[in-house]
Amino acid sequence: MMALRGEAAIIGIAELPAQRKQTRPQLFTLDQYALLARMVVEDAGIDATVVNGLLCHGIAESDMFAPATLSEYLGLPLDFGERVDLGGASSAGMVWRAAVAVELGLCDAVLAVVPGSTMLPQSARHPAPPPGWFGASSNKYGSPQAEYEIPYGNVGQNAPYAQIAQRYAALHGYDPTALAKIAVDQRTNACAHPGAVFEGKPLTADDVLSSPMIADPIHMLETVMRVQGGTGVLIANADVARRARHRPVWIKGFGEHIAFKTPTYAQDLMTTPVARSADKAFEMAGLGRSDVDVASIYDCYTITVLMTLEDAGFCAKGEGMSWVRSHDLTFGGDFPLNTAGGQLSFGQAGMAGGMHHVVDAARQLMGRAAKAQVAECNTAFVTGTGGIMSEQVALLLGGD
Repeated sequence: MMALRGEAAIIGIAELPAQRKQTRPQLFTLDQYALLARMVVEDAGIDATVVNGLLCHGIAESDMFAPATLSEYLGLPLDFGERVDLGGASSAGMVWRAAVAVELGLCDAVLAVVPGSTMLPQSARHPAPPPGWFGASSNKYGSPQAEYEIPYGNVGQNAPYAQIAQRYAALHGYDPTALAKIAVDQRTNACAHPGAVFEGKPLTADDVLSSPMIADPIHMLETVMRVQGGTGVLIANADVARRARHRPVWIKGFGEHIAFKTPTYAQDLMTTPVARSADKAFEMAGLGRSDVDVASIYDCYTITVLMTLEDAGFCAKGEGMSWVRSHDLTFGGDFPLNTAGGQLSFGQAGMAGGMHHVVDAARQLMGRAAKAQVAECNTAFVTGTGGIMSEQVALLLGGD
C-alpha cells in the first residue's frame, strides 16, 4: 500500500492568541501571511532560505494564482506550491501534502499558513462586503444548491448539523449531558492555555444546557466561538528537522475522504468520511487506536466530536455518549482531547480553526504545552472536517 516513510516533520508552529474583538491592527491577508510565516520560521530556528514550498487556502487580494502571489510577496522562490480548498479539513490536508512533497524530494521545507480572516481592511473606498447570508452554500447561478437547497431553507451549518444530531438521536438515543461534557472538558483545557479566548473561564454542564438553543438539539455553547487569530506550521525533511530548535513531529500516516458537498446527497449521514480516512491513516502509520496519547479532533460542534470518535474507531457506533461519560477528556485525563480548548473554547479564527488542531497536537509532541502538557506524549491523532461532515482528513503524528 501507499505509505509515508516518516521522514517529514513539523518543526515550527505559530498561533496568534484568540481575540473576540479586533484589537490587533487589521492587516491585508498578504500581511497576515507574512506575519505568520515569519513567526513559524523563527519558531523553527532555521534560515528562511531553506523554505521552498508553500501551501495556502486563499488570498482576499487575489482570486487567482495564490501560491505565486505569496511567493512574490514573501520573496520565497518555490519548487512546490498549492492552494488547498477543503474547508475545515484544508489545514490537515496541507500537512500530508507537504509531507508527500518533502518525501518525494520536491522541496526541503514547506510553509503551511492559514490567516484567521480573508477580510480586507475597510475604508470609504473599500466598504465591507455584503453579509454571507448563505455561509458555505453557493447561491451563484447554476449552482445545484441555489436551485434545489437554498430556496427550501437548507442553508449554512447550524441546521444541517442539527439534522445530523436529530438523526443520531433517532437511531441511537441522545444524552445532552454527554455532549455537554465534551464542551466542559475542553473548557478545562482552555483554562490552562494562555491565548485561549476562554482562558480562566470555567464551564459547567448546566451552563452548556442552559445556553440558548441554536438549532435543536445544539446549544450555543456547543458551537464554535468565532475569533480573530491565525496559525501556521513548517514541515521539513529529516536533514532540516535535525537542525531545528524543537523536537521534530513526524508525519506518520494520513487519510483523506471526500463524500459529498451537502448532506442532501449523503448516502448515510451516520457514517462520516473519517471512518475511511482514519482507517487509512492508522494502517499507513502501523499504529492502533490504543497507541494514541493525545487527540486533536475538529470540533465545530460537539456532535462532530462525538461522531468522529465513533467513526475513527475509538468506540463503536452508537456508544459514543457512554464512552464520553466514562473518559476524562482533559489534559490530565485518560484520553486527552483538544488540549488547548479546541475551537469551542480556544476559538475558531475562520479557516485557521482547522490548523489550530494541528498546532495543538504538535505543541504537545514537542513538549511545549506548559500547564496543559500531557505526560509522555509521543503519538497524536488529528482530524480536519470540512462542510457538513462532507470531507475529512486524519493524521497520525509522532515524536522521536
